[in-house]
Amino acid sequence: MDTLLVTGGRVLRPDGRVERADVAVDRDGGTIRAVDAPEGIGDAIGGGAAETLDADGGLVIPGLVNAHTHVAMTLLRGYADDKPLDPWLREDIWPAEAELTPDDIEAGAALGALEMIRSGTTAFADMYFAMDRVASAVDRAGLRARLGHGVVTVGKDDAAARDDVEESLAVAKELDGAADGRIRTAFMPHSLTTVGEAHLREGVAEAREAGVPIHLHANETTDEVDPIVDDRGERPIAYADDLDALGPDDFFAHGVHLDGSEIDRLAGSETAVVHCPASNMKLASGMAPVQRLREAGVTVALGTDGAASNNDLDVFDEMRDAAMLGKLAADDASAVPAAAVVEMATAGGAEALGLPGGRIEEGAAADLAVVDLDAPHLTPVHDPVSHLAYAARGSDVRHTVCDGQILMRDREVLTLDAEAVQERAATAASDLVDRVGE
Repeated sequence: MDTLLVTGGRVLRPDGRVERADVAVDRDGGTIRAVDAPEGIGDAIGGGAAETLDADGGLVIPGLVNAHTHVAMTLLRGYADDKPLDPWLREDIWPAEAELTPDDIEAGAALGALEMIRSGTTAFADMYFAMDRVASAVDRAGLRARLGHGVVTVGKDDAAARDDVEESLAVAKELDGAADGRIRTAFMPHSLTTVGEAHLREGVAEAREAGVPIHLHANETTDEVDPIVDDRGERPIAYADDLDALGPDDFFAHGVHLDGSEIDRLAGSETAVVHCPASNMKLASGMAPVQRLREAGVTVALGTDGAASNNDLDVFDEMRDAAMLGKLAADDASAVPAAAVVEMATAGGAEALGLPGGRIEEGAAADLAVVDLDAPHLTPVHDPVSHLAYAARGSDVRHTVCDGQILMRDREVLTLDAEAVQERAATAASDLVDRVGE
């Protein structure tokens, strides 16, 4: 058996305990073979390891999960800032996206994959376009992902709208299981207000028949809530329920403006919610009721959203923002504590996306990161979990492993040529802006 041994560190256990242990990884199967004290790991694995990763002075954690993003929007990082969501989309983002080519999207996706590997993220969910090119970047990078083509039907005639729905369904069927099984898919209508009802009903019905999960934006702003209430006399989550778009395999992004009845519907249907605190703050969308969602039993994950509204893909930032914003939203300093946001960024994200990972234990997927705790801003270490939530940064990640394969060792990404990826993305972004300005 080809064994990778992560040695010398402390391990974050699924129950939140942190203890000294080594982690043995079956690289052929992509799973964790054993987690044991250093003196017992040899007996646990019955022999030596083909390769080791030094975790001395570090904390071994599950790979982080970025449960909602638009990864190729790295090309638009810093392109349009300081605007509310609707004018930001209509005046800046959508015109730029209209000029994107598949090559641009692949360049942006590779840049996002590089950024995520370097900050300890091993899985993500992505809603965008040219998803075959995003899948190619995911495959090369060695990450996991749940991918889907984003459907927008507003402003399109019926034929074009139907084509968009069909493309999302086709992508979901064709790409599922790609990258040696590391890629899974979903039907991804953009939102309940940017896709017409007839097309939503048709697409959701076909997705259900094919066993494809559903992911969309919901209740991000009042502009996504009020039109549905005015037109239908019901809240957006009730509308989604009427569409048959709620279920244990489905996950919705944002959930900022949810009332109690909607939280109950989400909990009852086991639909997950992906909280994107940085994007919600930057676009002044509001404060999601994360504490109330968790108390109701809703699975809550964390996402960065796109780099154009964040402006990075560092899930450590999202943990800190989620904890602090959650306290403000609940008017309670004990709300959304450190352990909760770490769970949201790991096991909660994996559960929401229906992907392996999120736990360091025997038999789990070998998706993990080693966080260096030796930096001044992480000294002293009274509570490692507190540090993960409030003090650590993506740049503190020493190693990243996904599916048993080393993606980054000692800050060097092994699966992508970092310099070439950055150069290609910078050129693509510059050319894109020139085209938009013509």
